[in-house]
Amino acid sequence: MTEKQLREKAVNTAKAWAGYKESDGTHKKIIDLYNSVKPLPRGYAVKYNDEWCAVFVSAVGIAAGLSKVILRECGCGAMIDLYKAAGRWQENDAYVPGAGDVVFYDWQDNGRGDNAGYPDHVGLVCGVSGSAVKVIEGNKNDAVEYRDLPVNGRYIRGYGLPDYKSVAAEPEKPAEPVKKSLAEVAREVKAGIWGDNPERKKRLEAAGYHYAEVQAAVNALMNGSGSAPATHTVKKGETLSAIAREHGITVAALEKLNHIKDVDVINAGQVLKLR
Repeated sequence: MTEKQLREKAVNTAKAWAGYKESDGTHKKIIDLYNSVKPLPRGYAVKYNDEWCAVFVSAVGIAAGLSKVILRECGCGAMIDLYKAAGRWQENDAYVPGAGDVVFYDWQDNGRGDNAGYPDHVGLVCGVSGSAVKVIEGNKNDAVEYRDLPVNGRYIRGYGLPDYKSVAAEPEKPAEPVKKSLAEVAREVKAGIWGDNPERKKRLEAAGYHYAEVQAAVNALMNGSGSAPATHTVKKGETLSAIAREHGITVAALEKLNHIKDVDVINAGQVLKLR
């Protein structure tokens, strides 16, 4: 699995326990799992009436097979010490976390300066959207519940950073480059960025563009019309959504223009109307 997949595995493991709570005893499964792995941190077996937020995070690591990086402890302060010792502690409250990071809180934070107090609580980051962080926590209102907080929000003590990369069996695949629209490429060709023929044709086709379509768009620019091409010839491996993005139209419009019943079925060499 890649680092990203391992982070997702940790988060999904935690989410599977959402709603476990003390009132019906379901939280005992989490504590039992923590206590089942020996030797126990500091030799302490957690009781059912103990605080169990750090136990929850540790149990996520156990259940996901990630105990080497989601470090086991039943106390927040001791857990921070483990991350510090491993060189995986982030003190800067303004740090933007990733899914699977461990966030610690200090409820006595006065909101002035750096929060350096003793930690009271801990949770696992599910993800970040903009400046909003979603966290899942054990022992929140005596249950496994979610919390939303802002990046650099008050009460954040810091972050433990599990080293998922160190246990990933596969490297992350590089993101595929975003293909430019035909109109943009035509403007670049007109500006000389793609060189002269025949080298231009080789470069364009190597980049996945149909030379005749690019040339038609260039000619339109040269003639002052600037109009988009009327058709697109499907190349091997292309999808309808990719073609729509390239020409700045919608998939629905392509479907309607070409009477396409199944958007997943188009064939190399097929000529699609664009307008």
